[in-house]
Amino acid sequence: MLWIEKHRPKNFNDIYGQKQVINHIKGFAGEKNVPHMLFFGPHGTGKSVTVECLSKELYSDDSGINVSIIPAGTLFRQGKSWLENEERFSHLYQKNESLISNFKHIVKWYASMKPFNAEFKIVVFEDAGELTFDAQAALRRIMERYSRTCRFILIARQQTAIIPAIASRCLPLFFAPLHSEDIISVMNDILRKERVLQGIISDEDLDLIAEISNGDCRKAITYLQIAIENSGEIDPLELTGSETSAVSSSLFSSLMRNDLKKSCEIAEMLMIEYGLSGKEVIKELSKVAKREYNDKRIAIALADSDYILCNAGNEYLQVNALLAKIMAEVFN
Repeated sequence: MLWIEKHRPKNFNDIYGQKQVINHIKGFAGEKNVPHMLFFGPHGTGKSVTVECLSKELYSDDSGINVSIIPAGTLFRQGKSWLENEERFSHLYQKNESLISNFKHIVKWYASMKPFNAEFKIVVFEDAGELTFDAQAALRRIMERYSRTCRFILIARQQTAIIPAIASRCLPLFFAPLHSEDIISVMNDILRKERVLQGIISDEDLDLIAEISNGDCRKAITYLQIAIENSGEIDPLELTGSETSAVSSSLFSSLMRNDLKKSCEIAEMLMIEYGLSGKEVIKELSKVAKREYNDKRIAIALADSDYILCNAGNEYLQVNALLAKIMAEVFN
């Protein structure tokens, strides 16, 4: 069994690295009064599991009845064919209607259901950044109509993926990448529960896993399990090699050819198709730059853009500006 599922947090106290956010949500749960919320941040930072813990605190054994989860990403990537074959939604699926019409019908159906032994129910949208503009516009109207008996929680990697009309109705809560110390604490806790013998994996190896996980706790746990199954042997290149790394390398190749338009298209592909935030794109570019170019001008440009994005700059605009700067100063 995968450790990321076996050791999934069961309550708020099991969630590491998001103390301020969790304190807010625990307060809402204690008062039994939850606003619409937008959870945003990178992969593996605790967004989905926080929803699970909140639902248990609010509804206990009735959480399955009062919480409806709609996988927006899957729905809008696979379309009507997925709806038709998905058991949860097959009774709501209308074959002759468009995808947007089906989406509105499904959301209205769940939102209008009377909560069981509670003042309100919760509808959760996973990968809410995948919702099209039309879908989000429809969702805004549904939120207005059913807000008395239904709360909406949107989970996204990027806050900017949600239109202002919806974002303004939600409390935004940012799930930051976990610090290495928190990730190491999670891994040590899992090693104790799994009764892994001391010495199979060293403290240095745990530090390495925490470093290459880049704040993604889910990724770190996966790497840890792979290392234990390989008798403690860790190959950082094998662990971190990925499709997004290859795409990032092709982006630099476009910059070398002075093809800014193509470079920006590749960056947008990383953000839209692969779901990376602006800061995650910068991390991917940083890995490639360190491995293949080792140019201080690139490092400075990446650091400047990373800082700007910390202050809520438009992600697409800032990434495109970064690429233009690297091309002009390094490859021109």
